Amino acid sequence: MSATNPVWNDDLPIYRQITDIIIRRVLDGVYPDGELLPSVRGVADEFNVSPLTAAKVFQELDKEGLTIKRRGIGAEVSPNSRARLLESERAKFLNEEWPRIQERIRRLELDPAKLLSE
Repeated sequence: MSATNPVWNDDLPIYRQITDIIIRRVLDGVYPDGELLPSVRGVADEFNVSPLTAAKVFQELDKEGLTIKRRGIGAEVSPNSRARLLESERAKFLNEEWPRIQERIRRLELDPAKLLSE
């Protein structure tokens, strides 16, 4: 990966924001199941953060069951990570975001059938 300079959100720890970026990459297939992730140093360099912040990213990914540590090799995306992430992201969307979208569609008197055909 090339150097990334995201604009950090002050309301969320940087390690969490990087964790979310890596999760999005797993969802997008950039890091498929079984793929070796960049090293701690690689993540630190890519996001211009300290190695301690990058190490915290890997702790979070491990805690969420998304990686397998390979001694002397690094961390790889655990089997079925993408499928599990898709399931949880879909549920989150349907439970949290979709009701707000439906309400806005009603409030703006939009025709759902017309929206879907565009």
